[in-house]
Amino acid sequence: MEEALMALWAGLPIFMVHSLTSLVLLGVGIAVYMRFTRHDEVALIREGNVAAALSLGGAIVGLALPIAFSLAAAVSLWDLVIWGIVAFVLQIVAFRFVDLFLKDLSRRIEGGEMGAAVLLVSFKLATAFINAAAIAG
Repeated sequence: MEEALMALWAGLPIFMVHSLTSLVLLGVGIAVYMRFTRHDEVALIREGNVAAALSLGGAIVGLALPIAFSLAAAVSLWDLVIWGIVAFVLQIVAFRFVDLFLKDLSRRIEGGEMGAAVLLVSFKLATAFINAAAIAG
C-alpha cells in the first residue's frame, strides 16, 4: 500500500499539470470557437435553441477528443499544446467547410434548423475522430 501511495505522490504533479493544461486548452478552444461563429451560442441556448446546443456540444466533444488523445500520446507538455492547437484549427476548418456547403450556417443554427446542426456535428465529430487517430499514430 505504501508503494502505491508513493507512486501516486510521485506522479500527481505531472497528472495535475497535464490535466490542467488540457482543460485550459479545451476552455480557450471553446471560447475562441464561439468567437469564430457569427451566432451567439450561449444566448441561443438560453432561448431554448436545440440546434445551437447541439452545434456547441459537437464543438466541445470535437475539441475534447483530440486533446484527450494528445494527452495520451504526448511526450511533453509542448507536444500536448501543439496538437491541441492543431485540433482546434481543424475544428474551425470543419465549421467553415459545412458553412460553404450549406450556405448561411449561422443563420440556420439561429433559426433552429436541426438538419444543419446534425450535419455540422457529424463533420465536427468525424474531424475529431480522424485527428485523434492521427495523433495516436
